[in-house]
Amino acid sequence: MDGTDQKILAELRRDGRASLSDLASRLSLSRATLRQRIERMTSRGDIAGFTVLTRHEVTEAPVRALMMIGIEGRGGPRILARLSGLPHVQAVHSTNGTWDIIAEIGAGTLQELDDVIYRVREIEGIIRSETNLLLTTRRGPSRLT
Repeated sequence: MDGTDQKILAELRRDGRASLSDLASRLSLSRATLRQRIERMTSRGDIAGFTVLTRHEVTEAPVRALMMIGIEGRGGPRILARLSGLPHVQAVHSTNGTWDIIAEIGAGTLQELDDVIYRVREIEGIIRSETNLLLTTRRGPSRLT
């Protein structure tokens, strides 16, 4: 990927709904060149997919948090499976460092989040946790994913 591809990705992150004509204009590219570059990045796997975030998804879980979890022993796969089955847990990540697992949680209210945290802490093999509320999310070219 070159600098132009990086700029295309940055614009798509800012506004994935923008028309090819608008994106081409912003990037000083022809519409055909832009389309060709997007198709090339998609076929190479540089763009893994496109997604839509609906109003329902945003309003259903306006309280979002990351829960860092420490586990005891070798119960990782069992605990990952158990966490993945909880309705408010949107994603589960294994990691290295101080914490073994990070769970992304979405809830409708702070009380709902508190209930989820309590249920997670009751899972056998979880020995400690720390939860941080997500206040603002910004997406852009500096995003690491």
